[in-house]
Amino acid sequence: MIKTLLHRIGTAAALMLFSGLAMAQAKYNLQEPQTDIARQMYDLHTIVLVICLVIFVGVFGVMFYSIIKHRKSVGHKAAHFHENTTVEVIWTIIPFFILIGMAIPATKTVLAMRDSSASDMTIKVTGYQWKWSYEYLKGEGDLANVADGVLIYSTLATPREQIYGAAAKGENYLLEVDNPLVVPVGKKVRLLITANDVIHAWWVPAFGVKQDAVPGFIRDAWFKVERPGIYRGQCAELCGKEHGFMPIVVVAMEQNEFAQWAAGQNGGGIMTAAATATTASPAPAAAAAAVRTGAADGKGVYQNACAMCHSAGVAGAPKTGDKAAWAPRIATGMNALYASSLNGKGVMPPRGGNAGLSDAEVKAATDYLVQAAR
Repeated sequence: MIKTLLHRIGTAAALMLFSGLAMAQAKYNLQEPQTDIARQMYDLHTIVLVICLVIFVGVFGVMFYSIIKHRKSVGHKAAHFHENTTVEVIWTIIPFFILIGMAIPATKTVLAMRDSSASDMTIKVTGYQWKWSYEYLKGEGDLANVADGVLIYSTLATPREQIYGAAAKGENYLLEVDNPLVVPVGKKVRLLITANDVIHAWWVPAFGVKQDAVPGFIRDAWFKVERPGIYRGQCAELCGKEHGFMPIVVVAMEQNEFAQWAAGQNGGGIMTAAATATTASPAPAAAAAAVRTGAADGKGVYQNACAMCHSAGVAGAPKTGDKAAWAPRIATGMNALYASSLNGKGVMPPRGGNAGLSDAEVKAATDYLVQAAR
């Protein structure tokens, strides 16, 4: 009987193992890893899950077998004993070796996660309520001077009509931005992560990177993407009412394409919404190309660059159409409003954190806000 039970437990464990492997691409599983660290995490997750399932089946199998086969109604009598040294040694030694077996590869992965040395490029990531900025610092390794000085502000690009239910939700609802982070494949990218206001967290599951962004502190992380593509993540730390509206999009492209993209940024340029890779485009390089809009469309600039804060009246921003909030500001005159919009004031960064906007675009958006408040 015991032999049969053990055979069944082994069969169940094997089935669960193969089921776990079959679920590798299921939507309820972890995302497909795109870096070596993410792959190590994925394998550890699978191994530990299988071990836990085997233990679960083994322990509960023996327990229910004992309850059913040794019950009083079939004539069994309970044995009376207080201790069994052999059993106690066994149930101490076996878990010890199981934990050691899991701890060794896990420790190797954690140490590798923290080793951001010998990187090919460094990007400073700053979290804001509620957007991200990416500043390409002085180049390292093979990427020295390739993208130095480029500064990108990345803001949610999902139309407000979708958020408020006035339009059908897109394929990448709340996971699309106006300006994605652009990186080359096959290069070690070091991230210096911090925050401007409250605690955020930069998380891209496919890279195996999840690091808190803490004001006043610099935390580091790294990744090396293996394949070109578009990868998405989110802020993973509750940071305020718009927490769910600050996604992360990373466009990984071939090194020559990345060099072309960096050259087109003119040392601090920024891509507009028309050039983003937030749609399911098969060509990441083309999606991330810098394309400028022609005319200064106040409403369009407002929707792409200003609505995140002003539509909800958050982070000290006067709400769009709130006459009481705008009246004292309008009274200072349009030149003062233009100066505040261009140069920043209080918690609002210069140009609302969108460094690529021209003076005409910023003024057009200011005119739109003022007109809405009259």
